[in-house]
Amino acid sequence: MNVLGIETSCDETSAAVVTNGTNVRSCIIASSRDAFSLSGGVIPEHAAREQIRSIQPVIDQALTQAGITPEDIDLIAVTRGPGLLGSLLVGSVTARVLAALWKKPLIGVHHTLGHLSSTWLSVPDPPQFPMLTLSASGGHTELWLRTSHVHGKLLGQTRDDAAGEAFDKGASMLSLPYPGGPSISQAGELGNPLAFPFPHPLSGEETLDFSYSGLKTALKYTLRDLPPAQHAERVADLAASFEHAICAHLIDRVSRALCHHGDVREVHVVGGVSANRRLRTMLSDVCGDRPVRFPIQLLYCTDNAAMIAAAATFLMQERPHETIHTFETAASLPSETVFFFQ
Repeated sequence: MNVLGIETSCDETSAAVVTNGTNVRSCIIASSRDAFSLSGGVIPEHAAREQIRSIQPVIDQALTQAGITPEDIDLIAVTRGPGLLGSLLVGSVTARVLAALWKKPLIGVHHTLGHLSSTWLSVPDPPQFPMLTLSASGGHTELWLRTSHVHGKLLGQTRDDAAGEAFDKGASMLSLPYPGGPSISQAGELGNPLAFPFPHPLSGEETLDFSYSGLKTALKYTLRDLPPAQHAERVADLAASFEHAICAHLIDRVSRALCHHGDVREVHVVGGVSANRRLRTMLSDVCGDRPVRFPIQLLYCTDNAAMIAAAATFLMQERPHETIHTFETAASLPSETVFFFQ
């Protein structure tokens, strides 16, 4: 089955062709991220305007690279939310028009389900259920126990800032460029991750939830109390310590979940934060003999249309009678609706 995926939830415009949920024949991404480096974050109206200009050329390029025509497409899949509403509408309206013109079925996919499906892209050996999946990006931080592609339980989620959001806000306070994850990681390469003892969020609670607003505040006060003359010379230590604190909180929740769910066969990490090298190193120490999987390419860690196409394929395979139906495009979708369609 050839699926054309379309993803426009934030500042990326992406189209991909994926066969049978795993074989990525093309994945094209046009990003306006560099344009927002000066503003320190995405400007929704600007992102949507760039996506309007990019969407059809990106789709055409994805079909050309895959070596197929619209007649070869069996299904169209598009992100239905959550995300920036203007951006989501660019993708969903385009997908609806193409589905009508080409007479193809259309599926609306929850953005998080796309990320949860990204570890199947281009891998020779399929992952094994049940699995624990940490999904962490600028918009969400969640921990899932999954028993199949479209069945799972949400174990914990952020109560405030997401992990990627904490990176972005921390980078802004440290006068580092957007996006914050890569810039903090690069700035902290030669720093001491234990130089500044940032707090451990929710350490006194028996929960698998996440919280990052306190870390952001702690960095703010650390900078306030540090002599201004030392800001520049200590930026490596500050970045390394802040990155370590963000990753340690994620690792702690994974470790706690594994203690409660001993039948987990694999641990997966998806979303933009899964590209972080410090997180990858720290995670290997808590998972024991269990395989730890990340998206096989950094391209699949970020928002991309291949993961949306994969998720749609798995929905069709496991829930064919529920999947093809009218859907609403929405900026906010509860995490509990990842596997459902209401």
